Amino acid sequence: QVHLVESGGGLVQAGGSLRLSCAASGRTFSSLAMGWFRQAPGKEREFVAAISWSGSTTVYADSVKGRFTISRDNAKNTVYLQMNSLKPEDTAVYYCAAKIDYSDRDQLGTYDYWGQGTQVTVSS
Repeated sequence: QVHLVESGGGLVQAGGSLRLSCAASGRTFSSLAMGWFRQAPGKEREFVAAISWSGSTTVYADSVKGRFTISRDNAKNTVYLQMNSLKPEDTAVYYCAAKIDYSDRDQLGTYDYWGQGTQVTVSS
């Protein structure tokens, strides 16, 4: 079992930055691939970014490429999402997720564990 807790959400003006954190406990963190997803009101949950167990490989949704950066610190059992140049359309609840393997990493149905989410609101 893996327990995930997100933090770092909040209200920010367009063009600003936020860094989300996701602390993991339970199964060995360094054996897990990690992902970030988001869900805006009235919309389906969508993929944002993923990172391999070692941190050597990352992938991003086109909508955030060049603005967001996913990273991890296996010594701290934490994955991060640095969000820069935020836009109002980035407003959503952001979820951290974990999976055993790195395949299909943009498919939310393949993730085994989920956090409760943290709200990010970007004002115009």
